[in-house]
Amino acid sequence: MSQNYKLSKERSAELLQILQTRFEKNILRHKGLVWEKIKAKLEKNPAKLWSLNQMEETDGEPDVVDYDKQNDAYIFYDCAAESPKARRSVCYDVAALESRKEFKPKHSAQGMAADMGIEILNEEQYRALQKLGKFDTKTSSWLNTPKKIRELGGAIFGDFRFDNVFIYHNGAESYYGARGFRGYLRV
Repeated sequence: MSQNYKLSKERSAELLQILQTRFEKNILRHKGLVWEKIKAKLEKNPAKLWSLNQMEETDGEPDVVDYDKQNDAYIFYDCAAESPKARRSVCYDVAALESRKEFKPKHSAQGMAADMGIEILNEEQYRALQKLGKFDTKTSSWLNTPKKIRELGGAIFGDFRFDNVFIYHNGAESYYGARGFRGYLRV
């Protein structure tokens, strides 16, 4: 494994404490799950812990939201109240970024997610997240876009307004100060 994808022992311990505190504070997100089992799995997967650190350092506030029993995998989502601050003002993907002739954003949502070792939430996952609380009440988040929509130049995003989840579309090359993306990671 590349050294770039491994945290120091100190940072690993600090991150595990942050994740445990968040886990205990938001127990309704993961009823029936046991922190010690999650911690043990994280300690055996330094690259996944590195990705969770990337989520944390970009203001995503990752937390466990589900367990895939069939594949023995814990699922983490970005659970920050608003779209992660350090991941805003990005267009949808690299193709959209390259298509802009001027006023290019610094990065794309898909490119940034790949750099972090995570995936962008799709519409189904985003709706599941919204059942755990109210997220994106002032911001919006790019969502993994169906291929047909993307081929036509669009991309989708979601937010929570008027006590409802809304899924919209935009040109994939667009970017806004209040739109970022939410990711997930399977461990």
